[in-house]
Amino acid sequence: MFGNFFKPKKLKHPVDLSGLITDMHSHLIPGIDDGSPDMETSLTLIREMKALGYRKLITTPHISSDIYPNTPEIIKKGVNLLNEKLREENIRMTIEAAAEYMIDDGFEKLFEKGLLQTFSNNYLLVELPYYQAPPNLYELTFDLQIKGYRIMLAHPERYLFWFNDFKKFEDLKNRGVYFQMNINSLTGHFSKEVKKQAEKLIDADMIDFLGSDLHNLNYLQLLKNSLYEPYLEKIIRSGNIQNHLL
Repeated sequence: MFGNFFKPKKLKHPVDLSGLITDMHSHLIPGIDDGSPDMETSLTLIREMKALGYRKLITTPHISSDIYPNTPEIIKKGVNLLNEKLREENIRMTIEAAAEYMIDDGFEKLFEKGLLQTFSNNYLLVELPYYQAPPNLYELTFDLQIKGYRIMLAHPERYLFWFNDFKKFEDLKNRGVYFQMNINSLTGHFSKEVKKQAEKLIDADMIDFLGSDLHNLNYLQLLKNSLYEPYLEKIIRSGNIQNHLL
């Protein structure tokens, strides 16, 4: 009874996302990763993002050496087809493409060859393996920054191997890494721990960007559910979020 009594209430009115202007994390190119399966789904998702107030979407297909070995050519072809279809359907939305890179052995090879895809002011969206952080993470971070990359860490709230070691997040922030939280993590859908971690990062003023990580219609519904979360209102009102600068 007391747990329910003290549970934070949902907002009566949805949070307005229009001030973000840009979303920099999604999987909207059909058929090249675990995101949108077909063009019809992509168009539906983009229409819905437009209705939520977004004006620019930077879609970021997965690139990982073992599961999604996408290339700049594959991504460019996919986003060109997507933009062509948007024009045909008269859907006014700016769509650009980069990638979400898994930091694995393949990532380091792409880095060495100068094949990493960035967006805006040389931002590079990366994610960590879910079981543990790469042992050379700090060294790799330094090497990337020396080359001028601005590292944006995707969904730090989901790396539960650091759930009881918050200093790891502080170390990365002190090294100039930007944090991109998934808005839908605030729903608790992925786990109570992920939600708690997201809220803790917000309380610590460590979140720089908010992303949809939009994959499909289920993710879209989670995004809409998130609009009633008090912590989303808190982070939007904080003035810390930099989406509009992309």
